[in-house]
Amino acid sequence: MEKCVIIGSGCAGLTAGIYAARSGMEPLVIGGLLAGGQLMLTSEVENFPGFEQPILGTELMERMRKQCERLEVRFVNDQIDRVDFKKSPFSIWTSESKEITASTVIVATGANAKWLGLPSEEKYRAKGVSACAVCDGFFFKGKELVVAGGGDTAMEEATFLTRFAAKVTVVHRRDKLRASPAMEEKARKNLKIEFAWDSVIEEVLGNDMVTGVRVKNFKTQATRIINCGGLFVAIGHEPATSFLKGHLKLDDKGYIVPLPGSWVKTSIEGVFAAGDCVDHRYRQAVTAAGYGCIAAMEARWWLEDKGLG
Repeated sequence: MEKCVIIGSGCAGLTAGIYAARSGMEPLVIGGLLAGGQLMLTSEVENFPGFEQPILGTELMERMRKQCERLEVRFVNDQIDRVDFKKSPFSIWTSESKEITASTVIVATGANAKWLGLPSEEKYRAKGVSACAVCDGFFFKGKELVVAGGGDTAMEEATFLTRFAAKVTVVHRRDKLRASPAMEEKARKNLKIEFAWDSVIEEVLGNDMVTGVRVKNFKTQATRIINCGGLFVAIGHEPATSFLKGHLKLDDKGYIVPLPGSWVKTSIEGVFAAGDCVDHRYRQAVTAAGYGCIAAMEARWWLEDKGLG
């Protein structure tokens, strides 16, 4: 039986692994299909402390993994099929039907950005197509940008991008926004933000990098090209928690609901959550790492309280 199993190998999971290993829990990390999490889809990372120059997301995750390996963290490169958290020790089954039992579990499965589903969008991902303005907006200084979406997330992204962009065009498939009145008013008052109503992006255009998007108006059926240096897709995120339904308390969007007064304690004693699967607001590498640290420390204390350390 394992003392601590960590599900997920992004910033939260690997940081939890580092702290769990250093406290003697000999953790096992179940990495999932996308080892390294969302940063494996990011180009340069400039806002993670400790790096004077930008670092590639893939390199950052590789360094974190090597740090874990140096501390003798063990890895299973598989995804979770199902869990049983009814009693401790907890049971976890991988996709290969292997059962793993654990005294404590840290869920760090993250959340995936929702995409438009265009082949051209995937082609230019990390080449001008992004789903995080806070992560990548700095690299688009002086450019004209496009934001896809019409909810609060899209308005937040568009407003933030005006700090760097010359102009931001919001492409929305309806003639009114889904955003809250306060967010809508803030965006409409921003002179750098324009709107393309009743429209959908049909194709992302570019050479080595994004140069524009082709949009179609639903009402007129007319198409046009909006020249831009980048596309930010802001249609929401989906937490990777479907296997936890009925086992942990989740909100209506699938995010793990922490106990009141805690960031990482879940509805099941001995099971903790870290990173974007519980954090739907900040969604940054550094905050995910912080969650991972806290979850590992809480797991250590829980084991000691139960006499299982």
